[in-house]
Order: sequence, then C-alpha cells, then structure tokens
Amino acid sequence: MRWTDNHCHLGYGKDAAPIDEVLAAARAVGVERFVNVGTDLATTLRAVEVAEQHRGVWATAGLHPHDAKEGLGGLEDLLTHPKVVAVGECGLDFYYDNSPREEQCQVFATQIGWAHTHDLPLVIHSRDAWDDTFAILDSEGVPERTVFHCFTGGPSEAERGLERGAHLSFSGIVTFQSATDLQAAAALTPLDRLLIETDSPYLAPVPHRGKPNQPAFVALVGEAVAAVQNRPVEEVADATWATTENFYGLRS
Repeated sequence: MRWTDNHCHLGYGKDAAPIDEVLAAARAVGVERFVNVGTDLATTLRAVEVAEQHRGVWATAGLHPHDAKEGLGGLEDLLTHPKVVAVGECGLDFYYDNSPREEQCQVFATQIGWAHTHDLPLVIHSRDAWDDTFAILDSEGVPERTVFHCFTGGPSEAERGLERGAHLSFSGIVTFQSATDLQAAAALTPLDRLLIETDSPYLAPVPHRGKPNQPAFVALVGEAVAAVQNRPVEEVADATWATTENFYGLRS
C-alpha cells in the first residue's frame, strides 16, 4: 500500500528529529508523499527549502490564525514557486485566540482570495469557529479545491463542509476512543472527498498517543477510517492516494 501524508510539519520544534530520518522511517512503511505545511513566512520558507531538497515533498504557503496579528507580508510571492501546492494553513481559531478575532477574519478572507487568484487549493484550520468559518467562506466564495485539515467537527459540521464542496482531512484524533462524533463524521464522508494526515509532530494516533507524531504513522489514521467506514484498508489507501494527488496536483 502507498500512503500520502497530506498535512505535516517537518522539522518543527527544537527537539525535532532530522528530516532525513523522519522521511526514511515513513518511506519504510509505505508513506511516499508529504505535504509540508507553512504557518507563517519563516515556516513557509523552510517548507519550500525542504521540498526543494527531498523527493516526494511539497510545500504550502500560509498564515495560521494564531499568527494573524503578524501580517501577511511576503507570503503571496511564494505562491508561484513550483513546489508550493496550496494556500494555508489558514482560518480561524477561537479556542486559543492568540490573535484578535477581527484580524483572524481579515487574514483568512485575504488568503481565500489568494486561492482564487492563483487557482490553488485552500487548507483551512477551524477550531471553535465553525459558524464564522462558513460565513467567511460563503462571503468570499469557496475555492474549487478546499480542505478542512485536522477536521474536528461532528456529522453536522461535516455535512456543512461537504455541502460547500470541501474535502475533509482526518488526523490521529479519529483513533481516539473518545472521538465518537468525529468518527461518525468520518463514517459519512464520501471516500472521494476524504484525505488523511498526521499533522505531525502533533496529535499522534493510538497507540503512540502522547508521543511526538511522525508521517510514518499516517497508515494508522487510514486504518481507523477504514474501520469506521467498514472498508478494506487497501481501498482507503488507494482512494486517498488518488484523491490527494488530484486535489493538490502532485506530480513527481
């Protein structure tokens, strides 16, 4: 089976393992492609550098809602780089409120506009902000390729996203015993609108919960999705491989 980790943060944190080792461990278990996500200008520049240096790695360019107050300077220029395949991650986070909500909303709307202008996918982070997230998307227009990364809603939020043509990306949270609403959302998501991710180094799946996450664990997410959808794991692997390729336009 071949797997794609459609959302990871390679090299994040002062104690991060060497990227060469992380990629080698992932490839050893069939994870062959990686979308390395930027969250501000510095991490986007680093993501582009890593993508240039390693096969099977692509980058995104975006400003996370936590950092909305820092501004968007310099980010749009990176959207034309051949290794940049999406805008984001961007969106709203009203759980932590690390940036003022008004600035989060403004920055999110601007990045939706970038996705339209550059014909790129949009990668959304939404936490405790579903109504506002959907309202801004409706106002600005949902890009043709939009994904809710690390989807954490239940069936109602899943339906609202799917009604707008979005994809849903599930992380290691879907393996948590307590995540029954999220598992119900995964169960109802059409396989051609479903992606999987690690969001590493965060949110390691069971049985690695509480430890640093890594792309090598993405198959565990796929297995959990297969279980809630009552499908063979091989079917989920094949489908998410193809869907991720088409969504981001990944080409070797």
